[in-house]
Amino acid sequence: MTAGTDIGKGYRTIEHPSDVGIEAFGASMSEAFEQAAWGMMSVIVEACATRAADEKIVVLRAASAEQLLVQWLSEVLYLYDGEHFLPAHISIDMFTDGGLRAVVAGETFDRSRHHARVDVKAVTYHQIAVDAAANSVRVFLDI
Repeated sequence: MTAGTDIGKGYRTIEHPSDVGIEAFGASMSEAFEQAAWGMMSVIVEACATRAADEKIVVLRAASAEQLLVQWLSEVLYLYDGEHFLPAHISIDMFTDGGLRAVVAGETFDRSRHHARVDVKAVTYHQIAVDAAANSVRVFLDI
């Protein structure tokens, strides 16, 4: 994956020797966090039609915006890795520097329709950046 990939979608990937970076942006911080989740999922799974057959509610609290970003993406990663749940729609309906509430709608991963790309091991704090003034975030994924 090269830098600039998917730039029109509110995120782009960044090349790194051992990781993959995501830069995401939006009209608000909640939208930037949503786009960061989509950016991470674009690394993990090829783009495909996914149904919103089930919903998961995610409620998080954190001491900082950076910690909140890592917790948020780690939770979305857990839904995929731990529950084999593939998002079709992500909506953060409550967002503050100290917490968020999101609805993640999607379906169970189906190997016949969904194609995995890269295994993401973890969301890291390496070069993390949250810029509230620009409604943008940067985070690196350990692959």
